[in-house]
Amino acid sequence: MRVLVIEDDKEAAGFLQKSLKESGHSADVAGDGENGLGLAREGGYDVLIVDRMLPLLDGLAIVKTIRAEGDRTPVLILSALGEVDDRVKGLRAGGDDYLTKPYAYSELLARIEALARRSAPDEQVTRYVVGELVLDRLSHRVTRGGENVILQPREFRLLEYLMRHAGQVVTRTMLLENVWDYHFDPQTNVIDVHVSRLRAKIDKGFSTPLLHTIRGAGYMIRDGDV
Repeated sequence: MRVLVIEDDKEAAGFLQKSLKESGHSADVAGDGENGLGLAREGGYDVLIVDRMLPLLDGLAIVKTIRAEGDRTPVLILSALGEVDDRVKGLRAGGDDYLTKPYAYSELLARIEALARRSAPDEQVTRYVVGELVLDRLSHRVTRGGENVILQPREFRLLEYLMRHAGQVVTRTMLLENVWDYHFDPQTNVIDVHVSRLRAKIDKGFSTPLLHTIRGAGYMIRDGDV
């Protein structure tokens, strides 16, 4: 995956570039909005990571400009502005996702990889498999070891998201925004309750647990111990 990072904080940009390369991706960096827009216009990037507050040209102006020019490259907006109205402005400007600073790199990586997959024209995954667990999106059916697992709609959506990111840490924020569509933390135990119910349905009676809680980070579904 080829990524363009438009970020004026040299330390933050350097960290992102180094981390992305260590994760197997290539990354170019632009330190201001005008340079960033120029590189974005050159094309060839799978994802753009755009800081909202930039010198010369702000991040939202960059996104609006490339969208007006017909560029559909996925954009993740980074910003210290985390209110709901700020997120809405970013998404309405043409951003595909919005991540508030400070952020965990693992979450940023998961988000841009998801954006890249979503934009791939030939990829239409209808079936996810983790060990003996199988989720079929077309039939809306889940089985483990050949036995049907009956899930409520929200539990199905939660499991689908976890299986789509199998082997990766999925944070509470990611679940709130992608499974519950909340763009803020409502400070409820809704996630814990649903994860507990889901774990009971897919792991009970099996010797190998698939759904794991990663202390202080979030959740992970994988075949084998964490």
